[in-house]
Amino acid sequence: MIPRRLGSTGILLCPIGFGAFKIGRNEGIKYDRGYDLPTLDETARLLHGILDLGVTWIDTAPAYGVSEERIGQTIAARRREYTLSTKVGETFADGRSTYDFSHRAVRESVSRSLERLKTDVVEIVFVHSDGRDVEILETGETTAALREARASGYVRRLGFSGKTEAGFLRAMDDGYEVLMVERHPRDVSMDRVIAEAARRGVGVVIKKPLASGAVPPATAIPFGLAHAGVASLAIGGLSLERFREHVALAAEL
Repeated sequence: MIPRRLGSTGILLCPIGFGAFKIGRNEGIKYDRGYDLPTLDETARLLHGILDLGVTWIDTAPAYGVSEERIGQTIAARRREYTLSTKVGETFADGRSTYDFSHRAVRESVSRSLERLKTDVVEIVFVHSDGRDVEILETGETTAALREARASGYVRRLGFSGKTEAGFLRAMDDGYEVLMVERHPRDVSMDRVIAEAARRGVGVVIKKPLASGAVPPATAIPFGLAHAGVASLAIGGLSLERFREHVALAAEL
């Protein structure tokens, strides 16, 4: 796979990244079918196999259950081989999500993530919006805490994973350097955001590029990577063989 530039961040990403939701959480899911969480050994085989395929971006979040811990437990020794992103704002416990975008909560979230991931720095930290994009940003607390984390060397780039066009535009105005946008053949509503991000030199990565399994990879992956403003697609799953097929599709483009 040929790496792609992530806007003006200086980061190069492979076109297929690994979304680490399923290795840590199987409650409150939006997939048609349930699944068992992998064991730690199964997680290790999966993550090492993904790195061996040349995948260089792994995306996780505190809201992904034990995903961060699993990544730290299994592939921390290979930390130099992958770009890591996590999130702040949402946590998941006892079967439900809770949200806290306050300065203190964001600061503590970054600290916990570093500990769980067994790393000194995370390349990208995204705001994990609950849909109140503009409201979250208007308080200034979340952005201030992330800027402090960046100044302290714990975070390299600030990202925003939102749900609204107004929110993404506000995030770019506030200096966020990477956007995580939902886009697939059934939803191209954020194409104007992607175009504006490209104009400003802001990086864009795609979440849910397969529409949570509703669009076949053979359709979704070429569609997603055909957009010049997109650096990478975050795709999850528990099958290394299936992920190998995703990588092969991207390599053909």
